Amino acid sequence: MIPVSIITIGDELLIGQVVDTNSAWMARALNKAGFAVIRRVAIGDNKPDIIHALDEERKQSSVILITGGLGPTNDDITKYVLCAYFGGKMIVDTEALKNVTYLFEEVFKRPLQEINLKQAEVPDCCTVLLNKRGTAPGMLFKQNEKIFISMPGVPDEMMGMMEDGVIPYLIKEFGMECIVHQTLLTAGIGESFLAEMINDYEKSLPSSVRLAYLPAHGMVRLRLTATGKDKAQTSSLLDTLFRQLKQLVAAYMVTDKDETLESVVAHLLTRQNASLALAESCTGGYISHLITSMPGSSAYYNGGVVCYSNAVKEEVLSVNSEILQQYGAVSEPVAREMLTGVLSKLKSTYAIAVTGIMGPGGGSAEKPVGTVWIAVGSALDIQTKKLNLRFDRQKNIQLTAMHGLNMLRQFILSQ
Repeated sequence: MIPVSIITIGDELLIGQVVDTNSAWMARALNKAGFAVIRRVAIGDNKPDIIHALDEERKQSSVILITGGLGPTNDDITKYVLCAYFGGKMIVDTEALKNVTYLFEEVFKRPLQEINLKQAEVPDCCTVLLNKRGTAPGMLFKQNEKIFISMPGVPDEMMGMMEDGVIPYLIKEFGMECIVHQTLLTAGIGESFLAEMINDYEKSLPSSVRLAYLPAHGMVRLRLTATGKDKAQTSSLLDTLFRQLKQLVAAYMVTDKDETLESVVAHLLTRQNASLALAESCTGGYISHLITSMPGSSAYYNGGVVCYSNAVKEEVLSVNSEILQQYGAVSEPVAREMLTGVLSKLKSTYAIAVTGIMGPGGGSAEKPVGTVWIAVGSALDIQTKKLNLRFDRQKNIQLTAMHGLNMLRQFILSQ
């Protein structure tokens, strides 16, 4: 596989003001096309750092992709550094100038300023890559069998340039091996226990196949990746190995597709023509957010109640005040009452109810921070579970949501 390095440039990346989504998107797109991203480097808008990064990455990779620093302001220095690095001089590119002029006069409907004309300036030693979504052109340099490509840092512009020009060029230039992935999702087992369970299987994999463990929010995604010259043969090999993997982890497998837990729940509800309601206390609507992030969720999601206070639990969900007083809001009886109430109020097939203490405060010796009760069920049956989480507030919320959704998945399948 052809090794690729990604350099992202911008002071805003180093101080955490902007999250680098570019390199993640680029890595996925390159991997799909058959290239191996071996290094990702973030640096500031600083000439010595840019030059050092270029020197280092050309030692490691055949292709170096660069984003950022191509704007018209004084802090955008990338193309001037590249011009000096490759021994060129700045010129105005005719096609780039036409593109800038067209965008300002016909699209933006704004006067074209002198500072904007600088966008059409490029080193004379590069091949210009036109930017169909913005004013800053990309630049391609070749030196000593290494390829350097500089693109804008604006994600939409970078993506367009990658899809329309960069990836097709690289495929034509190198002639690629195929890469095939298959992914499954597990829940209810930790990464280390899962690794021990499939240790012999992993050791037996051929050198052309890799297994990756991708844990998140109490679940572990397993991804098999195979590389080869012939796509049909490579896919056939991966199919066989993936079937073996599924058999080994069947007891914990949520789905054998690269999809989220909320997507799996959505498919189950749609298949049954069933509906869902939510009663959320400690998660504050986060489960509802996950459900409604799925396209078409209006077909099965009736709605939810964020019952943070005891008053709302009583007045909206008809939770018995005596049960609240006797057991407290974070208890199994209250979770059951919340579930029964939301099923009735929103006339739904299934429901999830959650109540807990997310932290950092609010805990006690009897009910420490991280204590959660979850109820899932229907009008015919209710199942409950107690969690004892130990993380920060946000992770506790995420884990509670994942446990609730997985409990619902298991409940639906058991009916």
